[in-house]
Amino acid sequence: MLVAERPRPERIRSRPNAWWLAVGTVCFGAFMGQLDASIVTLTYGGLRSEFHTSLAAVEWVSLAYLLTLVALLVPVGRLSDAHGRKLLYLYGFAVFTLASAACGLAPSLLALVAFRVVQAAGAAMMQANSVALVTTSAPRRRMRSALGVQAAAQALGLALGPTVGGTLVSTLGWRWVFGVNVPIGVIALAGGHYLLPRTRARTRVARFDWAGLVLLAGATTSALMAVSAASGLGVPGWGVGVLLFMAAVGGWGFVHRQQRTKTPLLDLDLLKVRAVRLGLVGALNGYLVLFGPLVLVPVVLTARGTPELTAGLVLTALPTGFALSATGGDRLLPRRLADRGRCMAGSVVLMFALAALLVVPLTMVWLLPVLALTGLGLGMFTPANNAVIMSAIPARSSGTGGGLVNMTRGLGTALGVALVTLALHLAGSAGTQAGARSAAAILIAASAFALASAWLSPRTDPRASQAHATEDAEGSRR
Repeated sequence: MLVAERPRPERIRSRPNAWWLAVGTVCFGAFMGQLDASIVTLTYGGLRSEFHTSLAAVEWVSLAYLLTLVALLVPVGRLSDAHGRKLLYLYGFAVFTLASAACGLAPSLLALVAFRVVQAAGAAMMQANSVALVTTSAPRRRMRSALGVQAAAQALGLALGPTVGGTLVSTLGWRWVFGVNVPIGVIALAGGHYLLPRTRARTRVARFDWAGLVLLAGATTSALMAVSAASGLGVPGWGVGVLLFMAAVGGWGFVHRQQRTKTPLLDLDLLKVRAVRLGLVGALNGYLVLFGPLVLVPVVLTARGTPELTAGLVLTALPTGFALSATGGDRLLPRRLADRGRCMAGSVVLMFALAALLVVPLTMVWLLPVLALTGLGLGMFTPANNAVIMSAIPARSSGTGGGLVNMTRGLGTALGVALVTLALHLAGSAGTQAGARSAAAILIAASAFALASAWLSPRTDPRASQAHATEDAEGSRR
């Protein structure tokens, strides 16, 4: 049971819609990951009071998690392609659940940060396999719908985070923000054991590229720390320059290593596929646009005297619009509209919505429709863009591909938070219209990059049909 994937019971595997059960199970992980992402920042005040420390120190509770997640997503995806996506996914849930319990019992801030690193390792095992499990479980013709449901689960977790976190912190204390993951994790573990399909198409890995992992982790960590440092952490300019230099050297070393080693951590041939390369550019900018407003709106509104609870309720318009569009887009948009066209349509909606931030007053009356429209655009763009990427990746490498998508999502998330914070910091006052316009300009530019990536993407990729030609046939045997 510990080293081999178990098949689903026959009564489940033989059901016509068994793939929906697998997708629903994956949605537990998607929900938990985004709930955790949006809920932890609400613990900062309680952590500072209990551990008598500064905000800069408390921020490492989030930073350590994010850095670990980004560094491990692609390596874990590679291991999953070799040893089984269901197996690694279930181990990820176990590690994430146990680490969540440990975070809730942490005796010090240092211990909490260490447990968050372990929690991120479990999250990497889940997230690196979530997209792959969805795309290999769902029939080819229903892939976009399945990815839309997964995106909606992420949006739901994102939307509930501020409300759930605020309620838990104000009533039970910050420790229960981590404890809430435990019962959900136990349910998802049991469901995954019985409902997730086994991995059929695998890629053998003779040796693990530990040197590649160190270079990748060093490059991503240095890059994210440099952006964070430039966002107002008080690091001198030469320190930011050193971090950027380390990121560049680490990135060059990683690419050089992957080209030379016999067992690369990342199959660079995947990036030679135009649809994959451009799709990842779109994914990074899409998640930058998603998480940028999650920083911009609360900071601007609270700086003008709006209560935190009210700001959080306004913010839920974005993930709500995302969820509605991701799940209902197939019914509203023409069926003949391909994934590329949906990406372009979503990007245009994003640019229109974000452009409104340049002219409308930053009040709740105006922000609600702007955020809702932004969510609708993202709900059209994100599932279709993920479908473009995964359709162009061979089934045997879907774990690596899923890891790439989620690593790009993590980088987009970090850049969305850091660049919006940087824009507000440079404007001098978070509550000014000038600061909001600077941040909106960054988000509009990201939307333009997403539109350009969709426009330049090929209408059909010649490898897509070959990559998934046997997928539907295999699904009934898992």
